[in-house]
Amino acid sequence: MPTSKPVPASRRSDATRAAILDAARERFATEGYERATIRAIARDANIDPSMVMRYYVSKEGLFAAAVSVDLELPDLSQVPREAVGRALVTHFLAMWEENEVLTALLRVGATNPAGAERMQGIFRDQVLPVARQVCPDPEGAPARAALVASQLLGLALTRYVLRFPSAVELDREEIVAWLGPTVQVYLSSAHP
Repeated sequence: MPTSKPVPASRRSDATRAAILDAARERFATEGYERATIRAIARDANIDPSMVMRYYVSKEGLFAAAVSVDLELPDLSQVPREAVGRALVTHFLAMWEENEVLTALLRVGATNPAGAERMQGIFRDQVLPVARQVCPDPEGAPARAALVASQLLGLALTRYVLRFPSAVELDREEIVAWLGPTVQVYLSSAHP
């Protein structure tokens, strides 16, 4: 009678992680961050909740690992160089208002190292290339992208997470008028 070969622990571990992430993505998408629970995610993945904690330490860590965010940045090659700041702010406002995952990720990123790392990766991989495309000194692109992120994430934090009344009350056109030129300076002006 043939015996089956045992599955290596690393492959079982990879399968368990994949099952957890699939279940987490589904729960976070359907229930949002606040209502999704580790127990429900574990049940969906057919594992014990302690296994979720073993691999991801906390709900925040799981969320950061499970969430994939495409900022869907516009093709800036078609935007006049002097209008890039306004185009980015306009785009980000639309993204924040239509995608609650970004707000949840920002909350997690502000309180959890794994969430912060995930947010850093999103901006590094998606905003830094934009800065490289636009800025006059490519070696300064990382600093410029960080300054752009400070404006966009600061706005998101005050408007969508902390909900400062003055930030919430601003209409989109006002925000673009205020932040667009600042982002433009960060991206295209000569080094100070």
